[in-house]
Amino acid sequence: MRRLLLTLAVAVATVASLATPAHAFPAATRADLIGFLTGISGRYTLSGQHNREPNSDPTKYTRVAQGITGQTPGLWGGDFLFASSDVSSRQTMIDEAVRQWQGGSVVALTWHMCPPTTGPTCGWDSNGVLSHLSDSQWSRLVTDGTSLNNAFKSRLAEAVPYLRRLQNAGVPVLWRPLHEMNDGWSWWGGRPGASGSRKLYQITHDYYTAQGLTNLVWVWNVKDVSMGSIGDYWPGSSYADVASLDVWAKLEPSSSDYQAMLNVAGGKPISLAEVGRAPSPALLDAQPRWTWFMVWAEWLTNPSYNTNASVQASYFGPRVYNRGEFTIGPHEGSARNSVTRAGR
Repeated sequence: MRRLLLTLAVAVATVASLATPAHAFPAATRADLIGFLTGISGRYTLSGQHNREPNSDPTKYTRVAQGITGQTPGLWGGDFLFASSDVSSRQTMIDEAVRQWQGGSVVALTWHMCPPTTGPTCGWDSNGVLSHLSDSQWSRLVTDGTSLNNAFKSRLAEAVPYLRRLQNAGVPVLWRPLHEMNDGWSWWGGRPGASGSRKLYQITHDYYTAQGLTNLVWVWNVKDVSMGSIGDYWPGSSYADVASLDVWAKLEPSSSDYQAMLNVAGGKPISLAEVGRAPSPALLDAQPRWTWFMVWAEWLTNPSYNTNASVQASYFGPRVYNRGEFTIGPHEGSARNSVTRAGR
């Protein structure tokens, strides 16, 4: 019976979505988006879907979510990526980010970045994203003025025109660079302490700020491993607007994971920046401070993580906002969250 009710709810929502246009977002600032997240914290959570390869088709997995739920996710996730075919399609991805914001979805961007020891494109291997820098290389990387430090800033510069395009279009961005920095799978991660991964994050922040990019909401990110030591990676409250968690070691965040994120955030919003399993209504009742979740690409249809019924239950949960159920604008934030889904 529950499955039947969810199926009927999806059908009703699909009809309603065809009849009711999404609430387009006006040009906004990072302060507007931060204010919105702060306003919904503890009350609502945005549904979200990541879209990775290929950048030539930047709504590939959002369309899958729409097919399952009859809803458009409240958050669209994109990725600058690393392979030559995706790097050459970055403008397509950015153009989609503008359309998503203007259509009523929040924009979140990630970058699986090639190391500064290579060119602007690379592979997913030990010479690319999964490469490892020696301690000597790392020391030079985080030392201002060295060749490796300059090469890293040149790598950061590759994204500037795209981020500026979003700023000019009035699109604030949930910007999550150097993600999962407490895990050592990437060349940028797994280095605790003042001169470690958090130092590289601080360099990144300062570089983009110096470029005049004022539309970036800085999303600091860790993975659900060694949660007791995530404070060793915290860059400081002036460098992070949101503290976010990627849940991969487990199927869902534990209560201790949730508390660890609240502790490190110090009152700032927290989020589930990557999940394999869409969080259930029960989980969001128990952990209400997550301001968004973003299911990672094809994991949405991985039967070990999700079923159509469980994804529908997540999207139709009483705490979840999908596109068309909230709006963000200058100085308005959560005050305009007055749209009600049919059947809620």
